[in-house]
Amino acid sequence: MIGATTVKICGLTRVQDAEAAADIGADYLGFIFHEKSPRNLSFEDYRRIAKKLPDTRKVAVVVEPDALTVARLAELEFDFLQVHFRTESKIHRTIAGMAPWGPGRLWFAPKMAPGTPFDEDWLKWSAAMLVDSYDPVKFGGTGRTGDWSHFRQLREAHAGKTWILSGGLTPDNVGTALAATGANFIDVNSGVEASPGLKDHAKLKALAKAIR
Repeated sequence: MIGATTVKICGLTRVQDAEAAADIGADYLGFIFHEKSPRNLSFEDYRRIAKKLPDTRKVAVVVEPDALTVARLAELEFDFLQVHFRTESKIHRTIAGMAPWGPGRLWFAPKMAPGTPFDEDWLKWSAAMLVDSYDPVKFGGTGRTGDWSHFRQLREAHAGKTWILSGGLTPDNVGTALAATGANFIDVNSGVEASPGLKDHAKLKALAKAIR
C-alpha cells in the first residue's frame, strides 16, 4: 500500500520493472495475456521470469478467455484473474465456475460504453470490479482517463464491493483522480511507462510520491 491507497502496476513484461513496482510499495503486479495488447506475454514468456519476480501478489489479465487459457493460467499460480469482457457477454459466470478461481479470486472489468446499464450480476461473481476508460475497440490500455464521476457513483452505490480505478492515471493526475473519485485502489499501466511494456522507474517513484 502506498499511503492509504492500494496499488496495482499492470502491463509488466520485465523482472526489473516488477522489482521497481514492488520497491515503491505496489500491492499487486499485473501481467497481460492478450495477443492484441502491446504488453502481451505468452505463457512461456511468463514462465521464464516467474521465479525471479518479487514476492508480491500477481494478477493475470485476460480478455474473454477460453477454458484452456483459464486452466493454463491456474497452472502458473496467479493470485487473481482479471477478466475484461463485453457487457453482453456472460463469460463471467462461466469462469466463476472454473476451479480454482471462483468469485473470491476474480476481478471483473466489463467494457461499459457511456450510458450502459450496470449489471449487478457482475458483483455476485467477483471479488472486485475494475472500471477502465471506454474504447470501442480496445479492452483497456488506452492511456485515456475515464468518467471519474461514474466511478464514484458506482462505488457509492455498491459500497460493499472492492472498486478499482483504472485508465490514464499518471503521477501528474493521480492526486486529482483520488480526490474526485474517492478511490482507494488504483490500477496504473501506461502512465508509468517509457514505452508500451517497459516501465519508467522514475515515473514509478513519482507516482508513489504523488499518492503519498
